[in-house]
Amino acid sequence: MGRKFQNQNSQAITKNLLHLTFLHFNTSDFMPIFTFNFGVPSDSLFMANRNTYVSEKCSIMEEKKWVIKEKGDPEVISKLAKELNIDEILAQLLIQRNITSFDQARAFFRPELKDLHDPFLMVDMDKAVERINTALQRNERILVYGDYDVDGTTSVAMMYSFLHQFHKNIDYYIPDRYSEGYGISEKSIEYAEKNNVSLVVALDCGIKAIDKIAMANEKNIDYVICDHHTPADTLPDAYAILDPKRADSQYPFKELSGCGVGFKLIQAFLSANNMDMSKAYEYLDMLAVSIASDIVPLIGENRVLAHYGLKKINDNPSVALKAIMEVSELDKHIVISDIVFKIGPRLNAAGRMDSGQMAVDLLVSKELEEARAISQKIDNENKSRKDVDRQITNEALDLVMQEGLDSKKSIVLFNPNWLKGVIGIVASRLVEHYYKPTIIFTRSNGLITGSARSVFGFNIYEAITECGDLLENYGGHMYAAGLSIKEENFNIFKSRFEEVVRKRIKPDQTVQKIHADAVITLDQITPKFFRILKQFEPFGPENMTPVFITENLYDSGFSRCVGKDGKHLKLMLADKKGGETLFPSIAFNQAEHWHKVADKTNFHICYSIDENTYRNKTTIQLRIKDIHFNKYHSQKATEKITNSSTNKNS
Repeated sequence: MGRKFQNQNSQAITKNLLHLTFLHFNTSDFMPIFTFNFGVPSDSLFMANRNTYVSEKCSIMEEKKWVIKEKGDPEVISKLAKELNIDEILAQLLIQRNITSFDQARAFFRPELKDLHDPFLMVDMDKAVERINTALQRNERILVYGDYDVDGTTSVAMMYSFLHQFHKNIDYYIPDRYSEGYGISEKSIEYAEKNNVSLVVALDCGIKAIDKIAMANEKNIDYVICDHHTPADTLPDAYAILDPKRADSQYPFKELSGCGVGFKLIQAFLSANNMDMSKAYEYLDMLAVSIASDIVPLIGENRVLAHYGLKKINDNPSVALKAIMEVSELDKHIVISDIVFKIGPRLNAAGRMDSGQMAVDLLVSKELEEARAISQKIDNENKSRKDVDRQITNEALDLVMQEGLDSKKSIVLFNPNWLKGVIGIVASRLVEHYYKPTIIFTRSNGLITGSARSVFGFNIYEAITECGDLLENYGGHMYAAGLSIKEENFNIFKSRFEEVVRKRIKPDQTVQKIHADAVITLDQITPKFFRILKQFEPFGPENMTPVFITENLYDSGFSRCVGKDGKHLKLMLADKKGGETLFPSIAFNQAEHWHKVADKTNFHICYSIDENTYRNKTTIQLRIKDIHFNKYHSQKATEKITNSSTNKNS
């Protein structure tokens, strides 16, 4: 209130630096375009193209539709291209990302910590800082509490590590996924009372915990809630509630992760106590892991925080992240996709297979050997998770065929023995192949609990709401939801959900789509073009890896099937028969196209531009997402992916 917030260790960037001078980033991996369920490679939550488990057991999906984004105003594109001295295609990509001026481009390509918003713009920030200061002065016992996913565990580890510098009477708590579930639990409140805790800082949860906060208030336990999920009409009666999505919030950026909200609290604490802001920046690597893993939009503050967080990961990571990178076999320049594919799934595996507490134990480690030991345990849990995931996916695929659900509009399955921690992954795998709204149920705590995933454009939360009278509880958003139901109501729910989907789903929503940014030719992919394209990183929602379409290509005669069981297609592409300029390309899980390609048939590709390093030589490579041999089925983009959530118990 009335404080002037200043960031330190940041530099102004002049117009001359941006003009003509694009930095060279030594990156060697790229985030693939996320589909509605944020598909990624097999050692993470989802697959980027076809799921390898699925493709072994089922026929190939029907042809995908390519959706080409609106180009934008040609005059604006031309003007921006000239101002920045870049190719018009690159200017078009900026326009598609709502970057239309030189100054906006400067902020996009050169993120600055000074551009972070004043944390005191967030409602209740003064109260939150005042309550923490009081607890420190009185030596009150503080409990740092958070969800069991990556956003929650990084939030808890960051806040605990920060406060522990000033206050030793502090502990942390992660609820058990199976016995306590998501959010603030009664068991945790009882634990706080038993251990004389008078202040709980709850991160990545709590915005709907009205009854639980009332229970805590009766026990004289204050809560400072740091959440980023959409609140209900009534807020809990907590001491302070920090959430940029509050209806009364004037905070300029709404899409922070839970860890991001906690980071703003740390900034505010430092500012109020006249401390060096660089103490907050020590946790940017952990915050980048949160941002990448929680799939929040990579724009605004998130882009700034992720940019500097990745820089810290690459230059000076915490011992915990160094250890988890070692077991993930990441010995190169780290980008967002490495977190999504490698680091995040391992941290998540702790909560899925054992306890999220293990992830926090790792993240607060100060000694490398201790961190390595915990990382190895977490890596073993991740391997177990993948084995269970594979087994349940195969069982689910068999059950789909046994019940004839492949001909239905939806897939709803129940097996009491399936592990609750992976049913969301399995639901996503089935959607990736069958492309139908899918709910996977298992038995949990006297009820059957389900995890739902949807297809692009279909609001599965609204469909579940139409069946709400059959449910014990549910929550979620457009593309993912969680729900619980009595077992005797399962078959009734299954039938009604199918009716709802059949009634609501549009024909266009039953065809899988790939969203492409532009149609280009191979000769437009120059070293300068690619160098600037890399500076669009970090990639993620609302700044996805650019996807292109190129028409009428030929294989040079060197195409071959590669990889285990020959499932992938390696190509050398030319834009005409006998063309001298060749582009190496890889099409994962698309070996079925080899015969047509080898017959010198011309074809069209939808792809992202990548790098491949082999024997210390790095070359540009096209990562092909889809191949069409006839005129590809395309349409102009008219839809927008939303990222808002109502709850998070899926």
